[in-house]
Amino acid sequence: MLEIADNSGVKEAQCIRVLGKSSARKGKYTRVTASVGDIVCVAIKKYLPSCQLDRKKVYKCVIVRTKFPVRRPDGSYVRFDSNAAVIIDAEKNPVGTRIFGAVPRELRDKNFMKIISLASEVV
Repeated sequence: MLEIADNSGVKEAQCIRVLGKSSARKGKYTRVTASVGDIVCVAIKKYLPSCQLDRKKVYKCVIVRTKFPVRRPDGSYVRFDSNAAVIIDAEKNPVGTRIFGAVPRELRDKNFMKIISLASEVV
């Protein structure tokens, strides 16, 4: 379950697929996990009455915060209190016009510059 960190009207969504990764690992644990900057497919679970998005469709989101720590090249780690995502369109631009909460600097490397510019804080 992911919090939605924009003003599209969706409050919570469920991740149903991680795009671009496969579970080609050996062993028992073969679940694919998403990290910061990965694109996932989600189903809308909680929304505001004023939400303009269709509740029965599948949307693409980019992960902007994770509870699991993200390692940086200098050896430090960044971790957040919740798992959050931002709904994007086909051109990888956010659907909402505001981004709530902090977003990590790693999104700049994945070319999500519009999300970086809309965010209130970049960690």
